[in-house]
Amino acid sequence: MEKRETRNLELIGGRTCLDFANTVSTRAEGLRREYLTSYDQLVAWGQHANLLTEGEANALLQTAADHPASAAAALDRAIALREAIYRIFSAIAHGREASGGDVAAMNRALRKGLSRQEVVASAGGFQWAWISDGDGLDRILWPVVRSAADLLTSEDLGRVRECAREGCDWLFVDMSKNQSRRWCSMAACGSRAKAHSYYQRKKGLRSDTH
Repeated sequence: MEKRETRNLELIGGRTCLDFANTVSTRAEGLRREYLTSYDQLVAWGQHANLLTEGEANALLQTAADHPASAAAALDRAIALREAIYRIFSAIAHGREASGGDVAAMNRALRKGLSRQEVVASAGGFQWAWISDGDGLDRILWPVVRSAADLLTSEDLGRVRECAREGCDWLFVDMSKNQSRRWCSMAACGSRAKAHSYYQRKKGLRSDTH
């Protein structure tokens, strides 16, 4: 199996904001693996998630190289926003009220992002576009926070789930017909959870025979 890296991280959240929340392996103490280890990795994820064209990615990387301190600050903002988004949707997935502080942090990022949207002419009429003038190092965050706002105000909000496997806190939208999806990925967490359950049952049976 190919090793998990930013460039091939599974996009299984069902919404851009949840895929962004899933850019850390887990938040469990001692098991955490951070995928956004540099601004370059943030850009790589943005390209992987189809939020950036190659030209936009290259422009951001050049800006980051020219202004490393600003790029580091932008990465810090990205991770802070990611964690706020995670906490908001994790709370919702578990039937809890989201923190007012986290919602306020999301709204601050949302106001900045929405100020960078405009309507442009396209072949079929008109469409929304992002304005990338200036350094725009936060460019990747704009569609992410817009996605979070759209999900929070959509009919699918009640379908947000957190993976049921212990040690995984990835988020996803459960679009199954009977809303019974438990795992972020059946191929990964689902199969591991089933294997663990099978092992525990076999272990119990062996103990009963002694």
